[in-house]
Amino acid sequence: MEKYVLSVLVENKTGVLSRVSGLFSRRGYNIDSLTVCATNNPEQSRMTIVVKGDEHILDQIQKQLAKLEEVIAIKKCETSSSVQREMSLIKVRAEASNRGTIIETADIYKARIVDVSLESVIIEITGSEEKVESLLRLLEPYGILEYVRTGLTSLDRGSGVM
Repeated sequence: MEKYVLSVLVENKTGVLSRVSGLFSRRGYNIDSLTVCATNNPEQSRMTIVVKGDEHILDQIQKQLAKLEEVIAIKKCETSSSVQREMSLIKVRAEASNRGTIIETADIYKARIVDVSLESVIIEITGSEEKVESLLRLLEPYGILEYVRTGLTSLDRGSGVM
């Protein structure tokens, strides 16, 4: 199973997200990641959808999305020709004895400490999914209390727009 990233431009209307996610569930396709935000045009929103499957499944998903009247454009984002990022907040157990090492580890990943308490720190990291996963693995021995991830976002390189 291959991972595919789709950028979907939709009309910014109530219920569009529900219709798109419903399309996936009715067809039995799983969404690995879904991010949605308004664009510079207030009448449009942009969805970044990450799915796993083969070319046939991707083709079916694109055809089904194209049938929705609120969908304006669909683009498959290639890793080589787009910038793809994710943001995560990670709360790590941090006692006085290991706090310095945790902060140094975050610095190596160009992550930021955004909150400090007596028992923990919250680290913010932005980067590729692999970079986020790598930092999570390094922080595991200290005790990850919880974390949240935004899901992937993607824009094509260059001056072209959707």
